[in-house]
Amino acid sequence: MQIGRRRGRILAFQALFAWDFGQSSPEELVQFEWFETKEPVSEEAFLFPKMLFLGTLEHLEEIDTHIKNNLHNWDFDRLNKADKAIIRLGVYSLLFQKDTPSAIVIDEAVNLARSFGTDDSFKFVNAILDSIAKTA
Repeated sequence: MQIGRRRGRILAFQALFAWDFGQSSPEELVQFEWFETKEPVSEEAFLFPKMLFLGTLEHLEEIDTHIKNNLHNWDFDRLNKADKAIIRLGVYSLLFQKDTPSAIVIDEAVNLARSFGTDDSFKFVNAILDSIAKTA
C-alpha cells in the first residue's frame, strides 16, 4: 500500500509534533510504528515522510530563524506546538524542495492547520509561509 504525499505530510507533521514534546527520539519516530492501517505498508512508502521529518530536523536552526524573522508582534516560544510543527514543515519544503511550487506547499500546510490547528491557525500559517515564500 502506498500512503501518498498528503498522508506523508500528515505523518511528518505528527512526528515533528511528537518530537517537540520530547517523548520520543527521531530514530523512534521515523519508524512510524504508531501509524496504523488495515493493509501492510512497505518501508519504501515511508520514504517521503521520513525525508520531510529528518530534513526539517537537520535544518531546524535555519528554519526557525526564517520563522522568527517573519513573526511580527508574536513570540516564537508562544507558538502552539501544532502550528509550529506545520510551519516548520512548510518552511522546510519552501527552502529545500524547490521542485514543489510554493503555492502547493502553502496549500498543504493550510490544510494541515485546518485539520490539526485551532480555528484561526490556517490564517496564521498561511500568512507566515506566504511571507517566507516571497524571500525564499
